[in-house]
Amino acid sequence: MSNYTYIKWFNEVKKEDISQVGGKGANLGELTHMGLPVPPGFCITAGGYDKFIEYAELDEVVKFLMEPLDVDNVDSLTEVSREIQEKINNGKIYPKLEEEIVSAYREFAKEINVENPEVAVRSSATAEDLPDASFAGQQDTYLHIRGEEELVKHVRMCWASLWTSRAIYYREKQNFDHFDVSLSVVIQKMVNSEKSGVMFTANPINNNVDEMMINASWGLGEAVVSGTVTPDEYIIDKKTKKIIEKNIASKNSMVIKKSSGVGTEEVSVADYLGREYVDAECLNEKELNTLIERGLKVEELYGSVQDTEWGFDIDTKEFYFLQSRPITTLKKEEKEVLTPLAKGLPASPGIGRGRVKLIKDISEINLVEDGDILVTEMTNPDMVPAMRKAAGVVTDEGGRTCHAAIVSRELQIPCIVGAKNATKVLKDGAEVTVDATRGIVYEGFVLKEKEEPKQEGKENTVQGQVNITDSLKSLMAPVTATKIYMNLGEPELIEKYKDLPFDGIGLMRTEFIFTNMIGAHPMYLVKTGQQQLMIDKLAEGISKVASAIYPKNLVVRMSDFRTNEFRGLKGGDEVEPIESNPMIGWRGVSRYISPEYEEGFRLECRAMYKVREEFGLNNVIAMLPFVRTTDELVTVKEIMASEGLKQSKNFKIWIMAEVPSVVFQAEEFAELVDGFSIGSNDLTQLVMGADRDSGVLNNMGYFDERNEPVKRALKILIDACNKKGKTCSICGQGPSQYPELAEYLVECGVTSISVNPDTVDYTRRLVASVEQKMILKKLRNM
Repeated sequence: MSNYTYIKWFNEVKKEDISQVGGKGANLGELTHMGLPVPPGFCITAGGYDKFIEYAELDEVVKFLMEPLDVDNVDSLTEVSREIQEKINNGKIYPKLEEEIVSAYREFAKEINVENPEVAVRSSATAEDLPDASFAGQQDTYLHIRGEEELVKHVRMCWASLWTSRAIYYREKQNFDHFDVSLSVVIQKMVNSEKSGVMFTANPINNNVDEMMINASWGLGEAVVSGTVTPDEYIIDKKTKKIIEKNIASKNSMVIKKSSGVGTEEVSVADYLGREYVDAECLNEKELNTLIERGLKVEELYGSVQDTEWGFDIDTKEFYFLQSRPITTLKKEEKEVLTPLAKGLPASPGIGRGRVKLIKDISEINLVEDGDILVTEMTNPDMVPAMRKAAGVVTDEGGRTCHAAIVSRELQIPCIVGAKNATKVLKDGAEVTVDATRGIVYEGFVLKEKEEPKQEGKENTVQGQVNITDSLKSLMAPVTATKIYMNLGEPELIEKYKDLPFDGIGLMRTEFIFTNMIGAHPMYLVKTGQQQLMIDKLAEGISKVASAIYPKNLVVRMSDFRTNEFRGLKGGDEVEPIESNPMIGWRGVSRYISPEYEEGFRLECRAMYKVREEFGLNNVIAMLPFVRTTDELVTVKEIMASEGLKQSKNFKIWIMAEVPSVVFQAEEFAELVDGFSIGSNDLTQLVMGADRDSGVLNNMGYFDERNEPVKRALKILIDACNKKGKTCSICGQGPSQYPELAEYLVECGVTSISVNPDTVDYTRRLVASVEQKMILKKLRNM
């Protein structure tokens, strides 16, 4: 190797060299010295960063910008971060430093015998992975970088990432002097990972040092460490090297090298590898044994439990360590014995503990007390009052878009669905813990020290990080051309979510007001002369949300109970028929225009009129559900107009586009309303003929918005709205669950996306990324 001033090869550094090459660089050097398989590479030392800052005359500039900064003032934090990064990205690099970077890259290319090799360019802060703090994830990493020019460009971008808003905020809150932290950059051979993941040589969930945990998924490890995919998970007894627990996940997405240009992209596993790989086990027995042996070796050589990242190279068929760091959050406490009782799909994350209450039907919901674990075959809207009391919900049936899943996410209750035999194996009154992050119900009250298990080593998380308030997150959220709306059920929850970064409420379900605030069937109230009760309570619930978010739009979906759900309200059994298939029965607009229910719908209209005219909340938009024909739409608009809700510039009417008949007549429907909100759950169900509550069909991939017929239906609806100059939104989990679907919708021209509160921030950042890609694509084609 040549002599360099600002370059250190991996075999020249050890774990004591954090001040020169940061935590990441020092650990990679240590692993190399240990003889463990590490992709070769070199580090640009922290001295290189310091020399760059000095030569570009940025030191005083940065100090000048930082001196008056209040990091709790989000506007100032964002502006200072942007200015510093811009100056670094435009600063001149010290010529000798740039020469050394290029020279080392050429020498590295000769060493591995590859011309212009692809490399990973990874930030390595000099205070990274200290025992009392972790800087991991605060700076940026760039993958699949090729060529000298791109390398230098991305090295500079790494330097700039030392001054991102999140990095500045974290250092300030952790009382680190901004100018005591420097940055090394690791340049490492890019591993073409067929599969990858993380391995902890102690169990981070229960702090058991006699166990190890391995997570694995397809493609690059970015998907695992960023949390965008639920990986396969193995718990291993280190003494016997036997697997004591295994959970094979549905791995819907993966990160791969971009098909063109530099960097990575997220793709569908089903599309890229084949549908059978979604639920297939990533690692075979031989591969697992190899990882276990290497995990034990790295712990032995370091003399402490380790958090490692690994990749399996598709070209060499070899495992490589990409990182190893001490597990800094392991608590030395008594070991917890975890006994799994039931497994299912994690539908609403979190951990809940309580006594099991088995509920067979609606007549038993009063048995549920505060803090119980509600266990049933499947929930329905009548069970919402009981769900609100529960510390967790477990159902035998259902997928991630079923009633239990959606409501639990809105209420932020841990929920597991599709557990198959939960009602049989969970005994009434038994003490259990619902781990809805991993989809497992454990015996007893366990996992007490980690309310929300996170995978250490996530690239975008910080162990011990100060929680940023929702209002701060909202102000720091990226601006998007596509509006990001939020779905809402219970009006009371708006106080909890009002500071999230949403542009309005794209779907407020009135069913929660019916169930919790009114409790009686509209026609029963008409019959008993209590019409004003319904008008007042409905207006109260709507206005609570409308006033909290004013002047942002609130799209209120008029009631969409099915007959079996309406029967659960007081007096409902007297007026509701019994249908064999309520899902496609008397619901939505067909109900509103029926003589048997028209008066009940008029009460809803009067409540909305009261909100808009008496309370002055003109940010409320009416949305009609389950529309089937243009004729019924014309009729229901006439009823609304007769109640003072005449469609105009100041009063907008949307429809839910969820029935295939609307797709076939999309332009005709668009002419009659101000906007569509695509109900992707019902639309997928009806296009594919797949019951959304069927766990079997969910697992087989039938209920999936990414199926080609559904995507074509989505495009037809969006195109029709764009052609007629109308709003086109979509509500459902699809866009936030599948990044490629969000990209497809934005490319098609959807005007807004409405998601549950737990994914608002994530979806906004996802859409911002998609829009940025589209802009760059257009610029390249100009």
